[in-house]
Order: sequence, then structure tokens, then C-alpha cells
Amino acid sequence: MDPVTHGLTGAAAALLFSDKEHVRPAALAGALSAMSADLDIFIASQSDPLLNLEMHRQFTHAFIFIPVGSLLISALLFLFLKRTTSFKKLYLFSFAGLCTAGLLDACTSYGTQLLWPFLDTRISWSVVSILDPVITAGLILFVLLGVIRKDKRYGILSLSWILIFLAYGWFQQNRAEKAASVFAAEQQHTPTEFVVKPTLGNQLLWRVNYMHNGRIYAIAVRAGIFSDIRIYQGGSSPLIIPEKDFAEYAGTTLFEDIKRFETLSDGYLVRHPEQPNVIGDARFSMLPDSMTPLWGIKINTQEPGQHPEFLYFRDSGPEVRDAYVKML
Repeated sequence: MDPVTHGLTGAAAALLFSDKEHVRPAALAGALSAMSADLDIFIASQSDPLLNLEMHRQFTHAFIFIPVGSLLISALLFLFLKRTTSFKKLYLFSFAGLCTAGLLDACTSYGTQLLWPFLDTRISWSVVSILDPVITAGLILFVLLGVIRKDKRYGILSLSWILIFLAYGWFQQNRAEKAASVFAAEQQHTPTEFVVKPTLGNQLLWRVNYMHNGRIYAIAVRAGIFSDIRIYQGGSSPLIIPEKDFAEYAGTTLFEDIKRFETLSDGYLVRHPEQPNVIGDARFSMLPDSMTPLWGIKINTQEPGQHPEFLYFRDSGPEVRDAYVKML
């Protein structure tokens, strides 16, 4: 989720453990702790472009890091708040706030390594977008009221607000997957699995990917509550299998980085339709029915000993915006 939503959720969680006297330091500690997990975005290397992608939502979002991260944040805050709030209370508030960071990100797409270092599995429930203005607006209202009125009951209302949308997202996701399953059957496809993700800022329009006969397909599903489900048939691309398509480069830096990117993409690798030397993650695109990836790595077979370049393809021009709004 975005930093603002993370901070508000962390503040709401901390309010649950506060008395009236410490509502404001609780909200501050909870918010800073929840937002601090995303400091991993600064872990990067110019010589290894994939490092940042690997480290994001890794150890700072893991359950095992919560006691350590909470200790660091509470120790920092204690330097400024020791006259009004005990270290024990600050640690409790920070702990509560940081507990929400990984869990909230796991509810979005891409994946969060909650069980690191025991498992490298990226958990992604994909029931809510990384940015949802309705959820954020409700949190702003309830958390501000809680801080102004010094009433921790607003923390309960804030978390209840989030849970309602998470449950709604789960319901919508299941509707979209069932519709996609029917569509695939009508196409005489036999998918092994469906990847169903909400599009930016809403839980009505969903992107669905599935594999069939060596190809990856994309469709958009609008799961309206008061209207019929609509399906927008998208494109498809051949699935890239590194061991087959790049076998001659086995053992090189290029091959190892393609394998790393395959892991980060959960195996959904395709070539960019307009740039065949770019391998992208088929699960993410600017449009839910498009096979143009949102990011990818640029392959240079002339220099297999070098790390490939990591690129973004964020085309948000009028044509893309109009197509998105029309589907939504």
C-alpha cells in the first residue's frame, strides 16, 4: 500500500493499546513504524538492477523483523518523548504499528515475504489495490477523529473500515475468477491456475492472467455489483522458459538474472510485444487486458557476463487513460 495508508493503519492499530493520555504518541509511533518497513526501497545497487526488486517487501516486512524494527523506532522516539511516554509504551505502540505493514502489503499484489528467512515465498492475496482512495479517505477521517478526541475507539472503527474492504475485495476476486474460468472454458482452454489482481484504485475492474498450452493470456473482468459481469478479451504471448529459450547462456550472469527475474515474476515471463529484447512480468500492465508488461529486463546476449538493465513501461497517455476509464 501507499505510505499514507500504511501510516494511518499503523496509527489505528497503536490506538487500540493506548489510554486517553497517550493517544497522540501512540498514533505517531504506530504510523512511523508502519511506514518504516518501506525504507527497503533504498536498498539498491547500480551494478545489480534486480537487487532493489528482490529486497523490496523482504526482511523489513517479515514477521521476524517486527520485534527488531519496533525496538529501533521506539528507541528513536524515546529520545524526543521520554518526558511524556515510557519506553515500554512506545515499544508497544511501535510493535502494533509494524505488525500491520507486512500484512497490509500481503493483501495487495506482487508479494510479501512474511515468513523470511524460513521461506522465500512471496505471499500475495491480491484483494486490494496498492492505492485505494476510498480506503485511505475513511482512515484519514477515523484516525484524525481518534487523535483529536483522544478516543481509541476510533482505532477500532479504522481497522473495521479496512477489514470491510478486504472482505469485499475477496468477494470480488472470487467473482472475477469464476467469470474468468467460464470464459477460459468457452475458449476451450484448460488453465492450470488464475492470477487475479485488482486494478489501480478500485475493486471493480480486475486483471486476470492464466497459462494454457505454453502461452500466457490476459483478460479484464469488470465485476460490478449492480450490473452484469463484463469480460474484455485481451492478448496472449508465448511463455518464456529460461532453461529452453536461453539454454546456451546457462551459467552466465545473464542467465542467472533471467532466473532471478523468473522467480520474482512467479514464472509469468513474456517478451515485450514491441521490444523483443525485453522480458517482462506478464502479471502487471497499465491496462488489465494488455500484454505489454509494466516492467522488465533488457536482454543483451552480446554481453552475457553483464547484469541486464531493469526498465519500466508506464505509459499513462490519453489513449491508455481513456481505455482504462471505459473498462472501469
